[in-house]
Parts: sequence; C-alpha cells; structure tokens
Amino acid sequence: MKITPITGCQETLCIRVPKVYDWVTRQADFFRSFNGTNGLADLNFECNGVTGIAADPCELLNGNSNSYCNTKHGIVCNNLQVECIITDAMGNPVDPEKPSAILCQELTDPRNRESFEFTIPNGVTPDTVTLQKVKVLKKGFFIIQVTNGNGIVCTSDVQSFALVEKFFLCAPPGTHLQCEISDFQCDATLCCNPDGTFNQVDVAISMCQNIQMEAMVKLEITADFCQPRQELPFECPPLQVPPQCPEIFPGS
Repeated sequence: MKITPITGCQETLCIRVPKVYDWVTRQADFFRSFNGTNGLADLNFECNGVTGIAADPCELLNGNSNSYCNTKHGIVCNNLQVECIITDAMGNPVDPEKPSAILCQELTDPRNRESFEFTIPNGVTPDTVTLQKVKVLKKGFFIIQVTNGNGIVCTSDVQSFALVEKFFLCAPPGTHLQCEISDFQCDATLCCNPDGTFNQVDVAISMCQNIQMEAMVKLEITADFCQPRQELPFECPPLQVPPQCPEIFPGS
C-alpha cells in the first residue's frame, strides 16, 4: 500500500546516498579438471566410510559386479548422478547469489589506481575519456557429490576456485568496489575408464557479475515528508453457531 506524503510540508533536504560512478556487467567462467590418480587424490572422496584412493566413485558406485555397470561399450557414467555444490570453507552448502557467499574484492590499491585514456566514437569528433584499471578477485568453494541408484553417496573434500579479472572503469580516488554475483551455475561431469575405474571430473563454473564503483555523496533535494499509511482494520468474525437438528431435538 502506498505511503501518503504530508502535503504542504515540502522543504529542501540534505541526504547521504551512494553515487554510482560506473557500472558494467560481465560473465565470468572458471574451469578445472581433476585427472587420473592425482585428481582422485585431490578430490579425496568419502564413500560410506571409505576414504582416500580406495574411495573411487566409479568402482564403488558402478562396480564391475553391479547390475548398473556396463563396460561393454566403454565409459560407464550413465547411472551416476554428479552434482557440484557451492559451499563455505567448511563444506557447508551456501546460496552463491547471496551476499558474501562468493568473495568478490578489489586487488588494486583504491588510492593509486592506474589510469588509461580511451577514445569513444561520438560523431565527427571522438571523445577521450580517462578510466582506471581495477583488478577484481572472485573466490569460493565447492564439493563434488556422486550418487547411484542404490542411494550410496560419495562426497569430495572442499575444493576452492579463484578468478581474477581486470576492468577499466570510472574509479577516481574515494570510490570503492560494489560487486554482486547473480545467475550462478556450477556443473560437474564424471567420466570413468572402460574397466570401471576413475578417469576424471570436469568442473565448469559460470557467473554473472554486476561491477559498480560507488562513493557516498551528500545531495540537496526538494521533497515532501511522508506519513504512515492507514492500518487495515481488524474485526473479529461473528460466532458461528452449529445448526440445530429439529428432527430429533428438542423433542416434539
């Protein structure tokens, strides 16, 4: 419901708000592959109490003696579900689109950013603008979880990912980075050898990012004051009396 302004009380106000100096969006992609014995050791799966190299999800979840396994045609991944889960450093699942779930921070010194000149087409006479180089780090954690049709689960150790990118932005001294991660996707693919042992896990992470340079400023505006809306009235409903049964009570 709308908040009604108090009419007749308009005056000049001084407010403190964040001013956006520059704003860009960009997709960031990260890829990592865990290959062979070394990759299996790095993932260090735990499968129902089995750990280390022995915790091979291809062998334990498909298994040559398992009815799910079919090595006749080579790779035996078809009956395994592989999931990439974004977590904190302790392995607790988090929503990657919530603030602070993915670390996003500036690596350059905000007081001494390097400046570059760029030419922007503008009709007959191009414009020259000066922008600053801003390096931005994105960092987070994930685990790989593999399950089969029997409900057995293999969970990897916590793995980290990090990505550094540079942006050319209007970022004069006094501005700070405001970073927002959205539309986050993490996809994992497990491949097994023809003999039913681990081959590799490929992890692909994609995220959309809003990169803004902001600074707090004080603005003078002319506006109306607001007053609270009228609260909706609450009335107790009338008592509901059960219907009488005239056929049997009271007796005639």
